[in-house]
Amino acid sequence: MSELSTRQDVNGDINKVFPEDVPVHRWYRFVLSFPPHLVREYIARFELNKQHRVLDPFCGTGTTLVECKKLGIASVGLEANPVAQFASRVKVDWSVPSQKLVQHAEKVAEATYKDLEETGIYDTMDCSGFVNGRALRTLEPCLESLLLTGSISPLPLHKTLVLLHHLEKHHDARLYEHERLAVAKALVYGIGNLRFGPEVSVGLQKSDVPVVATWLTNIYAMAQDLNKVWANATVPAEVYLADARYPEEVLEPSSIDAVITSPPYPNEKDYTRTTRLEAVLLGFVRDKADLRAMKQGLVRSNTRNVYKDDDDDRWVAGHPEVERISKEIEERRMALKKTSGFERLYSKVAKLYFGGMARHLAGLRPYLRPGARLAYVVGDQASYLRVMIRTGEILGDIAQRLGYELEEIALFRTRMATATREQLREEVVVLRWPGRSL
Repeated sequence: MSELSTRQDVNGDINKVFPEDVPVHRWYRFVLSFPPHLVREYIARFELNKQHRVLDPFCGTGTTLVECKKLGIASVGLEANPVAQFASRVKVDWSVPSQKLVQHAEKVAEATYKDLEETGIYDTMDCSGFVNGRALRTLEPCLESLLLTGSISPLPLHKTLVLLHHLEKHHDARLYEHERLAVAKALVYGIGNLRFGPEVSVGLQKSDVPVVATWLTNIYAMAQDLNKVWANATVPAEVYLADARYPEEVLEPSSIDAVITSPPYPNEKDYTRTTRLEAVLLGFVRDKADLRAMKQGLVRSNTRNVYKDDDDDRWVAGHPEVERISKEIEERRMALKKTSGFERLYSKVAKLYFGGMARHLAGLRPYLRPGARLAYVVGDQASYLRVMIRTGEILGDIAQRLGYELEEIALFRTRMATATREQLREEVVVLRWPGRSL
């Protein structure tokens, strides 16, 4: 294995967004997203240029797509989480006139302030939290039940719902999605009570916060960034709401020159919880059926999205290392007398995860041009009863069995395991598709 970077501190700043990379990426970003500079390293290594087309089949909030567009390279993204897909789609739309965006947002802000003040609520920087007994807008019980309890306090929720009402009332189709994305970021990084560590959780309950000003700050940042990147507005970037295991639904044969991506890791992180607040408030998830549909479109990486009819494990049936890990997890579960429904699924989810990745890699082959290069950022895991899962090594072996060439598994960084306090490797599995007959 080779070392990816010559930086001395592979555990610290290497996973952060550099100051020069902030434009557009800051519009909305997963806390655990991989950094823009890593994408650039592989764009350079794969010698990609304006004649090529890059795919991110697990595009998340669009890191790869934004970097490609900045460099004038066409890209396409697949994402099954509708909030993340929405964010990516907006982040690669640079056709919006920045001045009109600001003018319209300020108009909506003024209408929101006026509406609130007429009911005795002042959305200022020194919010008092008192509403003089006024009735507040709330979510329907079925929607509230989808949120992490305490995700957002009553008064900030009310003010957010008033803001969303005025975005609808003063709807401008050219600007609407950018304005809503600014709401999404404000919810996560200012208005709500969420806290992000290894897992998303609920932190300090904020009785009141300035909602409109927080949103406007995001709008101003968008406008500033649009002025910097507008020259590349016409560079193609497509983003599909799609399951990475079924690329045939959206891709054209032999249309992809390179893949740069970071799929989910096999762990107990329910990735839908990370976006639950904005998913509900922006209307992407309206009931438990919507939530289930979202989870079913994801590679099975945790027990919260495993379903009775799942059969991805057949794609790795008989794979020696996957079978060994699954067996070890089950034996340890029994030895520790762990009997909950989720714990009983640990060994199965390991098989489903690697089976889903095998299904993805197999389905991707017809859409790759001969010689296509692929980079998958993945991490070792020990979430399942402390059984070590060497994700990169297993993924590399699965890819070779499917006809890919394994160029290397390069260290990106190491990180501390929550359960074992061991240093785990985060790696880039580098593949090449030779173009063999399928």
